Amino acid sequence: MKLEIVQAGNPVLRQRARPLSVEEIRGSEIRKLIESMRECMHEAPGVGLAAPQVGLTLQLAVIEDREKYHKDVPEEQLRERERRPVPFHAIINPSIEAIGEEKTEFFEGCLSVSGYSALVSRARAVRVTCLDENGQRKIIEASGWYARILQHEIDHLNGMLYIDRMKTRSFTSMENWVEFWKGKPVSAIQSQLELESSGRF
Repeated sequence: MKLEIVQAGNPVLRQRARPLSVEEIRGSEIRKLIESMRECMHEAPGVGLAAPQVGLTLQLAVIEDREKYHKDVPEEQLRERERRPVPFHAIINPSIEAIGEEKTEFFEGCLSVSGYSALVSRARAVRVTCLDENGQRKIIEASGWYARILQHEIDHLNGMLYIDRMKTRSFTSMENWVEFWKGKPVSAIQSQLELESSGRF
């Protein structure tokens, strides 16, 4: 099954997806869909993909942050983002809650908002209760970048995009992100944006 990623403006991205039954999850159709979503995510490439992003209003997302994606990221950035490899898995019918009150702010992109990025504040740590690709109940406790991926994908299942949560003044094309912000600590970017907004620059 060849899938295509839909872009912002498509109404499917703004609908709340419907839950899947255990019978559906264990059926051949959903199993094939999960594998097709995995291939689509790899081709993009991305670290997560939700069913609404391929035009399906289902409470299903796949996640994988492959080690090879980290090789060109400076060690300092990996530490700052608390980013570690995450093996492939699916989350189905998830519910999410923050663990603690700590938040972090980093640039996010999205396969459905192609070519852009912005700073987004999210909970540093979360607990997700869901079903896995076999229909088994699963509890995931995650922090750092993995927690951010989970929050981003679960937003998709609820009809939200990162642009609904972004710091609007940070919204940028990827080309400008590379030119002006790449490699800079988030604290320095935040300070610069605050100076610009106050007129004190």
